[in-house]
Amino acid sequence: MSTRKLNSAESGLDAFVVTDFDDAPMSCGIVRLAPKLLVDGATWLARSQTYQFASFERQVGGASAGINAPADARAEAIAAFIEAFTPDAGSVLLDAGKGLGAGEISALRAADPRPEAAIVRAVELRQAGIVAAAELALGGLDGRTVAIEGFDAAGLQLATALIGRGAHVVAISTATGSAFSAAGFDLGSLTDGFAAHRADLVNELGVDAKPGWAVFGVQADALFVGSKTGALDHNGAPHVKAGVIVPYAPMPVSAKALAMFARAGTVVLPDFIVTGGALAAWPAEGASAPGDLAAAAAELVTSALGEVLGAEQGPLLAGCARAESFLLTWRTELPFGRPIA
Repeated sequence: MSTRKLNSAESGLDAFVVTDFDDAPMSCGIVRLAPKLLVDGATWLARSQTYQFASFERQVGGASAGINAPADARAEAIAAFIEAFTPDAGSVLLDAGKGLGAGEISALRAADPRPEAAIVRAVELRQAGIVAAAELALGGLDGRTVAIEGFDAAGLQLATALIGRGAHVVAISTATGSAFSAAGFDLGSLTDGFAAHRADLVNELGVDAKPGWAVFGVQADALFVGSKTGALDHNGAPHVKAGVIVPYAPMPVSAKALAMFARAGTVVLPDFIVTGGALAAWPAEGASAPGDLAAAAAELVTSALGEVLGAEQGPLLAGCARAESFLLTWRTELPFGRPIA
């Protein structure tokens, strides 16, 4: 794991790029922007990416970059980052993460060898894989009850897909709080409420809003988590009633919570497999691109997930071991530390 600082007194740039393997032929990950991002958090995001690529047999290392900038200096900071990073843009591929729009780093695309669909359809294909993973783990979505922690624009898209498959969204949480409905929320209410109120929609759904953490204790078949790394920790784990934890972002379940879930028999899916659908648009070397990318994303994820779903140690730890088996086909040793918060 190495960290390259991109600091400039002249431009005021305060940024960094983390790569998991110095000698990898290619590294890939995200770049985020916020007033203060920590390198430590970025290293674990890079590690999670490494395990994702290994899960789908790609000789690609994980990467994660951060731009530290206040809101009133974001444009200048982004421009300075692009200028400083461009020489590496062909070997370290970065997608826009939290705090950035895809168009704001489009200048980096000139050196990016990935097919266009792998970038412009990444969110759609990632979601297709997440929904397919939940469907496989639950044995179908029709009539199933689900809760979504960290409901935002992506959460609304996820809810739309789940409801379209016959699931009932019985709880959501936002930064404001959480809201429950035993019968399931109407998609129109979620859509209109989010458009008008964003995180405050939990106060506009005709039910009494509860604290955000209360979503962990809802009675549901599956709990979708991913608002941040370690969102579901040892404090929230004892309250969970859902039988399956479905991650929609990297490392939302802490190591302590994972141990508690193992004792309780709660299934925790491996985030680095579940969120890998976008790789369907970036075929392995020599493979042709599939025609139906959404279907290919679902198949890619469920094929890998199916190999670890019934493992005795649980699918998350089994997924780690599976990824490590591939890593040892092109690395002399494993990186230190598994991607678990």
